Amino acid sequence: MTPHLLALASALLYGSGDFLGGLSTRRAPVLLVVALGQAAGLGVLLGIVVVMPAATASPADLAWGAAAGVFGGAGVGLLYRALAVGTMSVVAPTTAVCAVVVPVLAGILMGETPGTQALAGIGLAVLAIILVSQQPHVRDAMPLSSTGGLLGQLRTAGIGIALASGLLIGLFFLALARTGPAAGLWPLLSARVTSVAIFGLAMVVTGRSWRSDRVTTTLIASGGVLDMLANALYLLATHGGPLASLVTLASLYPASTILLARVVLGEQIGRVQTAGIVAALIAVALIVSAPA
Repeated sequence: MTPHLLALASALLYGSGDFLGGLSTRRAPVLLVVALGQAAGLGVLLGIVVVMPAATASPADLAWGAAAGVFGGAGVGLLYRALAVGTMSVVAPTTAVCAVVVPVLAGILMGETPGTQALAGIGLAVLAIILVSQQPHVRDAMPLSSTGGLLGQLRTAGIGIALASGLLIGLFFLALARTGPAAGLWPLLSARVTSVAIFGLAMVVTGRSWRSDRVTTTLIASGGVLDMLANALYLLATHGGPLASLVTLASLYPASTILLARVVLGEQIGRVQTAGIVAALIAVALIVSAPA
């Protein structure tokens, strides 16, 4: 599978995992959801590492992985909180915009020179994410501010948290991309061990219970597994292609979150959002077909 297809597959899994995580945080405390989800993902990753070809990670690779664990764990925690208090079809795209800007700018500053077609695709993808975030009718969260526009959306429940989450997720993408191809999935293992340790300690220090009902536990574990699989696909993608294009494709994950929110929760998809989805498809075509 090509790096571009790996990145697109990771976007699908990220969006599905975020949807399940958002549902879980409406049934259980965010800290419990993140802690159990991270642990479930770690279990799956251990099984994947065993069957993967042998790889050798340098201390720098493991350090970048640990940093990714800090950024990613905190980012996912904030994202799940935002999804719990806000509208999924608004929160997810807002986070994605921030998440894509950080590594794309970093890639360009580090010397990547995307061609005109790739840059057009990246720009259109960012526009698509913004368009998708325009939600005219909110039925599952607090109403938009009467001032409308960007100011109104920033006042929507969960948007401020989503912005912070997007920044941290962008740093997560960037940190993982700094690891070498020879390291395989070991940096991701370092990242997940770090995040599990942090949230496990937080559970102990705050005295939170690890108990939840069977349905909630299943939702949490499923979301954690999907998130881990998405991380693995993204990491493998970055070992074979330009960061700016790949992270843009991976950041199109709100599409699957929005579609699931529409089908399961009945959230509305307006005309502007539909235009955003179409723009996203065009952006994917531009990026994937761009000359290497």
